[in-house]
Amino acid sequence: MQRLDRYISSLLLAGAIVAPTAIMAGPRPQEARAQIRVYDRNHRDYHNWDDHEDHAYRGYLQERHKDYREYDKQNNREQKRYWNYRHSHPDRDNEGR
Repeated sequence: MQRLDRYISSLLLAGAIVAPTAIMAGPRPQEARAQIRVYDRNHRDYHNWDDHEDHAYRGYLQERHKDYREYDKQNNREQKRYWNYRHSHPDRDNEGR
């Protein structure tokens, strides 16, 4: 009987140790929003178009005294100018962008 109690106690202890690790290691649900990636042809790289990039784009337009126009509605020359600007003005927290 004492052996059985030890065995059960060992199983409970092992479960208590493993359970939090198993829960933390589980996959996280993906965010509900759609991911938009934009290819920068001249620099041959991709950029995620998210709220952060939209904010940078609006700042770029404001700095140049231009009215807001959606990025994908801009002509290729204007899009190229924007990515040249972004590569010469990287974010401090995203130096590789």
